[in-house]
Amino acid sequence: MPQKILGIDIGGSSIKAAIVDTDQKTVCGDSLQVKTPVGAHPDAISQSLKDIQNKFSWVNQEIGCTFPGVVQNGVIRTAANVDKAWLGIDAAAFFSDLTSCPVSVINDADAAGIAEIHWGDVRELLTPETTCLLLTFGTGIGSALFRGKNLHPNTELGHLMVNGREAESFASARARTQENLTWPNWIARVNTVLSEIERLLWPEIFILGGAVSKEFENFKPYLKTRVPVYPAHFQNNAGIIGAALSALAKAKF
Repeated sequence: MPQKILGIDIGGSSIKAAIVDTDQKTVCGDSLQVKTPVGAHPDAISQSLKDIQNKFSWVNQEIGCTFPGVVQNGVIRTAANVDKAWLGIDAAAFFSDLTSCPVSVINDADAAGIAEIHWGDVRELLTPETTCLLLTFGTGIGSALFRGKNLHPNTELGHLMVNGREAESFASARARTQENLTWPNWIARVNTVLSEIERLLWPEIFILGGAVSKEFENFKPYLKTRVPVYPAHFQNNAGIIGAALSALAKAKF
């Protein structure tokens, strides 16, 4: 029988969920999206996850979950865009107790990267020596760094200082919306971030993810990078799919 896993992608602005068929490499049926509760306190997120579980009638089955921060062995280590009460919580155990299901938890950008590297179009371009970096543009900027298909977890490149500012404070999708930036003006900021990352890490492929990946053709002409840039194949579902893949493999990518 097909292996189906409920993928839940917790973000600073929204929580997305869908059932993922890991044999067919696709989302089954409709995905669900709700707003992240104001403040994103653990109690409020817990209620949202319980509501999602109920809506999918998900009982005693695997759940893969992302979190917008550093996650080490299921424990939350940073919480830039959610309540600081998350720090030190074993989210995997917390969510497992909440749902009575086996739950794995992974950084949200790492999950999106796993989906793209293992199932997305870019997988055909990789060799074991290729350095590939996925960046997600949303409330902040997430990053997932790969050597071939091997993930180096919990990179936090959105917090790089660029031109005296934190990268995600002026180049995230939230910054674009809040400051009403045109595509050329926003991409000029993104190019600054990408240039600094190129200087420091020398990646050979960039993948741009998050909701803005759906608009890739609108801003592609303004990108100026040394290496090729590709949109996320799974667009805004990448985190959901990667969460399910991580649960399937017990985060041993």
